[in-house]
Amino acid sequence: MGGVRESRILIVGLGLIGGSLAAALRAAGYGLENRPGEIVACDPDAGEIALGIEMGLIDGGDTRLAPLVEGASLIVLAVPVLAMESVMVELAGVLPGGSLDGTAPGVVVTDVGSTKAAIRDCALRAFGRLPAGLVLGHPIAGSEKSGVVASNPRLYANHKVILTPVPETAPAAVDRVRALWRACRAEILEMEVERHDQVLARTSHLPHLLAFSLVDTLARQDERLDIFRYAAGGFRDFTRIAGSDPVMWRDIFIANRDAVLASLDDFEAGVSRLRQAVEAGDGDAMLAIFDRASHARHYFDSLLNQTSYQAEYQMQQQGRLTFLASPGGRVAGRIRVPGDKSISHRSIMLGALAEGVTEVKGFLEGEDSLATLQAFREMGVAIEGPHQGRVIVHGVGMHGLKAPSGPLYVGNAGTAMRLFAGLLAGQAFDTELIGDASLTKRPMGRVADPLRLMGAVIDTAEGGRPPLKIRGGQRLKGIDYDMPMASAQVKSCLLLAGLYADGETRVREPAPTRDHTERMLAGFGYEVHRKGDTCWLEGGGTLAAAPIDVPSDISSATFFLVAAAITPGSNLVLEHVGINPTRIGVINVLKLMGADLWLVNEHEVGGEPVADLHIRYAPLHGIDIPEDQVPLAIDEFPALFIAAASAIGTTRLRGAEELRVKESDRIQAMADGLAAIGVEHTVLEDGIDIVGAGEREVAYGGGRIDSLGDHRIAMAFVIASLRAGDEIIIDDCANVATSFPGFTALARTVGLKVREETDEVAP
Repeated sequence: MGGVRESRILIVGLGLIGGSLAAALRAAGYGLENRPGEIVACDPDAGEIALGIEMGLIDGGDTRLAPLVEGASLIVLAVPVLAMESVMVELAGVLPGGSLDGTAPGVVVTDVGSTKAAIRDCALRAFGRLPAGLVLGHPIAGSEKSGVVASNPRLYANHKVILTPVPETAPAAVDRVRALWRACRAEILEMEVERHDQVLARTSHLPHLLAFSLVDTLARQDERLDIFRYAAGGFRDFTRIAGSDPVMWRDIFIANRDAVLASLDDFEAGVSRLRQAVEAGDGDAMLAIFDRASHARHYFDSLLNQTSYQAEYQMQQQGRLTFLASPGGRVAGRIRVPGDKSISHRSIMLGALAEGVTEVKGFLEGEDSLATLQAFREMGVAIEGPHQGRVIVHGVGMHGLKAPSGPLYVGNAGTAMRLFAGLLAGQAFDTELIGDASLTKRPMGRVADPLRLMGAVIDTAEGGRPPLKIRGGQRLKGIDYDMPMASAQVKSCLLLAGLYADGETRVREPAPTRDHTERMLAGFGYEVHRKGDTCWLEGGGTLAAAPIDVPSDISSATFFLVAAAITPGSNLVLEHVGINPTRIGVINVLKLMGADLWLVNEHEVGGEPVADLHIRYAPLHGIDIPEDQVPLAIDEFPALFIAAASAIGTTRLRGAEELRVKESDRIQAMADGLAAIGVEHTVLEDGIDIVGAGEREVAYGGGRIDSLGDHRIAMAFVIASLRAGDEIIIDDCANVATSFPGFTALARTVGLKVREETDEVAP
């Protein structure tokens, strides 16, 4: 029976919600087969009580509340919202003094109401305070059916229950209510009271209001019989909820009036915009609205179901993806890895700011890139796709972006956040950039500080971390900036801000970094200059739409290059890989280690050099990695660490402190993983020494790895399995979808033995 330790549970209101709670508890074994526990119910309808007893849902009940309170350890208020206050007043009169103090022996009271501020205020009036043993809650589940006869033991399974404890609420009381809903197999979340009412007004109350209104409007019309006779499935799906309990919904709309009216105002404004587009025959405006809505629906579903973290709603992930990589296998075949993430980000950004329509091919349909795409939709850009890597961006020009209705969520995409910071610093409207749990820990001062020198007004969280709040309407001025650390993201951020700045923006880098932004700006007709270690541009220009063919991502290709390089008998071709001179550090390092790797079919696509990479197995040797190659391979080092662990001799890396501020501290994360599989190594502040296994067939053992949610750590240890003596289990792998959707499937096609496993995490 899990963690439910209540001696008697009293359910006040034995309708669908209360009856289904009793049914779920019974299904979980509460009070059955000599297990302790009793369920009783109070309802004004004696017939409902009798039916509940007959169905085996409750052990007893009464139409009066007072006789049932004695002995009850947990009381669930499942009455209509407008009836809550009278029930609470009665409870306050019959509960012994101090019994709601929230201690373990005391009574806990919770509710299931759809509005929380109104019920909180009822409690204040009824009890004279907010008792420590009162836990306000709301199960997000229901049906258009009503009454105890409609009770469903599975009503709450895999549905959300939102608890809204206040500062006065005792943690022990919250734990007891959590145990109650956990027994019903619900997913438990916590929110502040006001946030709950705002969110539910938009996601539940407003849709019901619209459904009631639509059905009522159509039912009044003369041709109503034909309207309902020929209604298609979409109409029936949308209006199904209009069959819900009218009294209950009247009470909800009264109790949550202000939040409902605010959401209705937003909706009416949206309908007005759509009406204007239809009246004017404005196809582009209609497409922007429809496309934004369609993709938002799929995008946010994807976020919640895969990465399972929505910073705005503060919902914690409820499941973990694990990779299980078995030892052995070989690597052979001809494959094409997904499109380059860096170029995919920039293609959407510059396409949105351009005049005209930009067609993008080979777009990476990973969560990071989709986050960028969705952000521009929220700023009013019409974007078609993606469909099989094809995206069409209807540019709005340099000053055509519109203020988003809320924070722009960029998921795990550090590149997107830093580039957006520069682009948004020059807009006329305020914006806020938020990200997932991992991104929220990453430093953003490196872009915020130089942007402030340009005149931008940016607020960050403690330590210069996200969220970034950017104030619009600032007049930017060009600066001459020496980057203290080589970073393509910082350089690109400042160049994008420079598009909106008065005068010239110059960026000097201490070592070469990837130049995708400069190349793509030139491809869109914006002049960018470069001399030695400095690049610069003049603000105030325009961008002209241009086609983009995104090459395969060399960072994604790296995992398979290393896989072939360390595995005897391997022979692999990777097609259409971007070989930008600022990105080929991994090729140079592998060749220095002795890899049998060469380039064929070299050519240019949209200003970016590409080639097919052909690699066969050859014994690798440990090297001192040249420091001038570090910036050119900064994202590829997790995989290169595996190459070093499989090589002959010791590989030494220095000057790579940038690795400590990626999605994880990649030096330490990889060192911990190498230790778990038995690879000898020494960690330094700016690098690592890795002692290779030499030519032993089994280079190291197996083990369990914590990827820390870092996609590159996870994929690196999948590759390590090729030379392992036992299975390698890699935890927390959901973020692999950010850069390499379909990674494990492609790995299996070339010969790796890897599978996925999803574990449910108890809420």
